[in-house]
Amino acid sequence: MQCPACRTPRLQPTQLDAGLHGYGCSQCAGTLVGLLHYRDWVERQPATDVSGEFAAEEQADDTRHALSCPKCAKLMSKYQISGTRANRLDLCGSCDEAWLDNGEWQLLKALELSHKVPAIFTDAWQRQVRQQASEEARRERFTRIAGADAIARADEVRAWLKDHPQRRELLFYIGHD
Repeated sequence: MQCPACRTPRLQPTQLDAGLHGYGCSQCAGTLVGLLHYRDWVERQPATDVSGEFAAEEQADDTRHALSCPKCAKLMSKYQISGTRANRLDLCGSCDEAWLDNGEWQLLKALELSHKVPAIFTDAWQRQVRQQASEEARRERFTRIAGADAIARADEVRAWLKDHPQRRELLFYIGHD
């Protein structure tokens, strides 16, 4: 099998994590992981992630172009990890194989998602990601308009109003001069 990202080196057996095997590329450091093997690995792991090996603020590599599955040559679909990260995992729907670019496994661990990889490939997760990205874009837009201090203050008011028993009345009062 050839690397789907750099397309030249042959993938070699590698260990992504203790007991989690895949096929890695020596050139780009990406790894192909079979979800069947991944699910078996998850069942043998403790329920919680051990984070801290990788700063969540750091970026992992992410291939921008479409990848072909190294096993069946079909195009792999891209699934965004979160609304605040540009990284996307690639999945072959035919072979049930996932491609993780260099550093993406460490990023998943830092975000405490290493035990939830199949969930990332679901419609519900991707809807949540789009909502999160939309909220982040809205927040950035209002921060540019009103400034970070004003948005921080508005967040405090929003949190206070969220479960207030007279929320509607207070919003009505605020909205009228």
